[in-house]
Amino acid sequence: MTAQDEGLPEIDTSTPHPARMYDYWLGGKDNFPADREAAEEVLALVPQARDMARENRAFLRRTVRFLAGEAGIRQFLDIGTGLPAQGNVHEVAQAVAPDARVAYVDNDPLVHVHANALLAGSSTTIILADLRKPDTILGHPKVRHLIDFDQPLALLLVAVLHFLTDEDDPAGIVARLRDAMAPGSFLAVSHATGDFNPEVATKAARAYDRATSPVVPRTRAEVARFFDGFALVDPGLVQVSRWRPDGEIPEDNVWIYGGVGRKR
Repeated sequence: MTAQDEGLPEIDTSTPHPARMYDYWLGGKDNFPADREAAEEVLALVPQARDMARENRAFLRRTVRFLAGEAGIRQFLDIGTGLPAQGNVHEVAQAVAPDARVAYVDNDPLVHVHANALLAGSSTTIILADLRKPDTILGHPKVRHLIDFDQPLALLLVAVLHFLTDEDDPAGIVARLRDAMAPGSFLAVSHATGDFNPEVATKAARAYDRATSPVVPRTRAEVARFFDGFALVDPGLVQVSRWRPDGEIPEDNVWIYGGVGRKR
């Protein structure tokens, strides 16, 4: 860890962490009993939570393919990376464009350790930093070395903004990141919602109350505000399973909105 990395707490395996809960749902092994217990608590209320995690991951892969291919993007800033899993951003992007560069950002020390071992390379980097401090991310030398903010880039905020409370001012954070991006850049967002079953979504969110971050489900209109200054690409802001699906659209049991916008 460099002096520029955030001085965040050491790894605490006794407190559930959203990245490790997500890893559990995806069938990973980088999780602990506290994470599994909280993840199972959510599953008891929302049995399709595991499917939602998989659909969200598939949305990320499709988004990156679109950005590296049709949109011609060659540099990616992925904030809220999570634990490495099959189909990481640089793997998907470089399968389309071998010269693509990716800067990964996460605030979990365990993610940082694993990502350093599996994701770092000449065209990738990983830093330990918090989305709540966008200027730290934007000014980090590792990010600046890899990402040219004078050229279009893709900012990936996939399944991370719902871990910010309204007091954190997530819209303000996204606006600060947007303002640092060149015209023609893209923003990709996925975000949990309670629109489809508010009562159960609220109960499921309580499982995160003892985790390192709460979950704040937001309405479609609230999620759409993150795209202020961006023009949404087709099909707009939809359930992640409905964003340019590779095959048949599954049942509408995915309580996550997703979209991609181009900076005007």
